[in-house]
Amino acid sequence: MKTKPEINADRERLLAMLRRIGRDETQLRDEALQAAGGEASGSLSDVPLHLADLGSHAMEQEITLDLLENEQQLVGEITAALERIEQGGYGLCEACRKKIPRGRLQVLPYARYCIACARSLLEPNEYQRREQTP
Repeated sequence: MKTKPEINADRERLLAMLRRIGRDETQLRDEALQAAGGEASGSLSDVPLHLADLGSHAMEQEITLDLLENEQQLVGEITAALERIEQGGYGLCEACRKKIPRGRLQVLPYARYCIACARSLLEPNEYQRREQTP
């Protein structure tokens, strides 16, 4: 079983991750909502000077929104890990209920599964992806 100091250290690491993500999300939202053209591009108009500029801006905005979505998913994983700490299930694999190795939790403090179970959960998805790729 995990010691109280280890659990407290993991809780603090998870809370620090939430704070960092909060700052990152604010920055990503600001970037995603930034208008194309306008003063940001040195123009006095909000209309981009070139159609290619508009396409580039749309692509950058899409990438930023994807990053924001990833950050929000990570917040969900971290929040779930904090709940597992409170409920006493932190550090146990959700599939096999065996102890997740300390090294894995140091790298991924919100890990839900031991490495063996995580691999077995990914393998069907890997197989499907390979079958769909021409």
